[in-house]
Amino acid sequence: MLTVDFNRLNIQPGYRILDIGCGSGRHTCAAYRYENVVAIGADISHAELAVAKERLKLHERLGENGGGAWGLSMADIKNLPFKENFFDLVICSEVLEHIAEDQNAAIEIIRVLKPGHTLVVSVPRYLPERICWALSSEYVNSKDGHIRIYRKNRLIALLENCGVRHWALHYAHSLHTPYWWLKCLTGPNRKDATLVNHYHRFLTWDIMKKPKWVGWMDRLLNSILGKSLVVYFNKG
Repeated sequence: MLTVDFNRLNIQPGYRILDIGCGSGRHTCAAYRYENVVAIGADISHAELAVAKERLKLHERLGENGGGAWGLSMADIKNLPFKENFFDLVICSEVLEHIAEDQNAAIEIIRVLKPGHTLVVSVPRYLPERICWALSSEYVNSKDGHIRIYRKNRLIALLENCGVRHWALHYAHSLHTPYWWLKCLTGPNRKDATLVNHYHRFLTWDIMKKPKWVGWMDRLLNSILGKSLVVYFNKG
């Protein structure tokens, strides 16, 4: 399930691409499909990096790559182990809402990006996330969970004050919003909620089969129910 719209990005052969806070590597793998790129996934969690490694190796075995290279790094977003102006594209998807010192994180992800190139940042959208917080204190207080909710203008101002300018935005994953509301209503950690489990099977089916009518409905509802805010910046 990709949050970033790669069709908006002019990825060229030879690009170095950083997916910071890569988790299980979904965006790292998507980047690795482009011709002769170097796709780097970085995360603070060793367990997540292990999953990302197996995912990338599977892409290699299946030939689902552009002939470039990939790498993984255990790294803190507030102190990245990369040179200044090193990457041609930086992706930071669903990370900043977890970080107490989000300005330090913003400075770092911009520091490692080359001038004239693109940074993509996504966070949970304000209203869907606010409803989750209202429905469940367990959701709010979960270990390593979300510590803030960004309004659109606040996120843009945070990044622009650190040296980039936004040029596009959109919303994503509208069909996931009701799923999270249901989880919060029934208890985020419950495994026996029938309706939640049925909805999860529907979302998994959608990811695997990609039926056109579901994709059309998701895009139609994104402006109203989109779970994620995705903003595109350019480093001046």
